[in-house]
Amino acid sequence: MQMPLILAVIFGVTFILAWVVPGNPLERPEGQRPPVEVQQAMLRQYRLDSPWRFLGGYLEGVVWRGDFGPSLQDANQRVNDIIARGLPVSAALGVGALGFALLLGLLAGVVGALRPGSIWDGMSLGVALVGVSLPTFVTGAVLLAVGAGILKWFPIGPWEWPGWAVWERSWWQDCGQMMRHMVLPAVTLGAAPAAYIARLIRLGLAEVMGSDYIRTAVAKGLSPRQVLWRHALKVAFLPVLSFLAPAAAAAMTGSFVVEQVFGIPGLGERFVRAVQNKDQFLILGLVLVYSTMLIVFNLIVDVAYAWVDPRIEVD
Repeated sequence: MQMPLILAVIFGVTFILAWVVPGNPLERPEGQRPPVEVQQAMLRQYRLDSPWRFLGGYLEGVVWRGDFGPSLQDANQRVNDIIARGLPVSAALGVGALGFALLLGLLAGVVGALRPGSIWDGMSLGVALVGVSLPTFVTGAVLLAVGAGILKWFPIGPWEWPGWAVWERSWWQDCGQMMRHMVLPAVTLGAAPAAYIARLIRLGLAEVMGSDYIRTAVAKGLSPRQVLWRHALKVAFLPVLSFLAPAAAAAMTGSFVVEQVFGIPGLGERFVRAVQNKDQFLILGLVLVYSTMLIVFNLIVDVAYAWVDPRIEVD
């Protein structure tokens, strides 16, 4: 019930910022502008001569037709088409990054918590420290230079996305090619979340393993594996759930830096170009997509709390 109000506030703030930022949306990338008469006609056509006319027309198109309008920089392209092409790419990258982060973070956190002070604990803390400290553009550049340049395990070229036509061609060949392009960007995007998850799991398990109900479970004769997976890890995973909501939204919509480093045609790259070119239609459309995904993921996490820990009630 709060989602429409939150989206309205986000939209209002974004609209004001997109309108007052300096620049001319009709200017071409090479710095050329149409004649003054053509500019005035185009401004009237897109309702850019008045913020209230623009806002009224934009809201009418979004609410009644689900149309985010045209792109001011990409000729003959609608924002809906740009989102339809870029969102699957960013979502595929986000799923891969989130899966890598969960796998590595859980493994490193569990090993560090069960064997504190050991060499494995030190290695997990070291990996977490490196993952948190290094910015994504450094991690991506190093992985690209080593994995693609030196070892030649992965392609250097731009991202290849077969799209839905993958079902009409060689499915395994296209998916295998896409996976080879996805590995390095997914690892780069998932490195920092994996480090946070490892730290949260390690701290959570260290606290939970000393609880009374864990000692009771051990006294009942449960094996260490049963105690870990059935009791301790579910409670220790609660802080990770809180972190996963914004992390999932950021990963699903792609990373601006990662998409720039690896040449990925996702939403992040289009959003950067939209801000640089003051493309109001594309800016507002992408912000609404980002905001909706973030709110939905937070809602899913809130509901998932009750499944992970039955002591938490959902009204």
